[in-house]
Amino acid sequence: MNNNDEVVKYGKILIHYSVIYKNRKTLEIAVHPDSSVVITAPLNCDKNRIKEKVKKRVKWILKQLKYFKQFEPRTPQKQFLNGETYLYLGKQYRLKIKTGLSEGVKLKRGYFIVVQRDKDNRERTRELLNNWYNVKASEKFKEYYDVCLKNFSGHKNIIPFLKIRKMKKRWGSLSKHGTLTLNTELIKAPKECIEYVITHELCHTVHHNHSKEFYGLLDKTMPDWNKRKHKLEIMMA
Repeated sequence: MNNNDEVVKYGKILIHYSVIYKNRKTLEIAVHPDSSVVITAPLNCDKNRIKEKVKKRVKWILKQLKYFKQFEPRTPQKQFLNGETYLYLGKQYRLKIKTGLSEGVKLKRGYFIVVQRDKDNRERTRELLNNWYNVKASEKFKEYYDVCLKNFSGHKNIIPFLKIRKMKKRWGSLSKHGTLTLNTELIKAPKECIEYVITHELCHTVHHNHSKEFYGLLDKTMPDWNKRKHKLEIMMA
């Protein structure tokens, strides 16, 4: 799989996009919340064919970019200081850092209470919070995955292996080898949004691209998926 950066000019506007080559038959265009444009193309697809496809879809691409732009400015970089707010399952919790020998994190009455030996050590605060998020992601994602998987019991598809890791541009993905990967950052989103991402990827075990059949299955399995997707994009922008 190779990534290549390309550009298309539309009037005075330059649209930058990257190409990912995969073993597939169709060509797909996706615009991500970070305003990146990604083309997934067959392995031997001609670059000119890809560029022509982008030109034909340029109005749709600009519409998507405009949609995501409304959510800017994005959440400022966290400083890991007392009083900052942090998300967990769609709810905001205020950070309270305390000094103590028994280090750890817990939620209590609307607060993320972080206990650490040196309360001024922001790097340690970040580490403790991230470790807590990772543990909760492993627990909750498995729980939601098992529930969502029951909706696919009638399909003779492979049951994916669940993997959790931090990803830069995607909330979830399904590999051709049957691994369903979820972004650790999803633990900050509401439960219904996490279930949407899981269901979306499970639909790919039946239909491997974003075809009419894929969306038909998604509509049938989760009729309100579009509202959940919209909520995810707004909260996590």
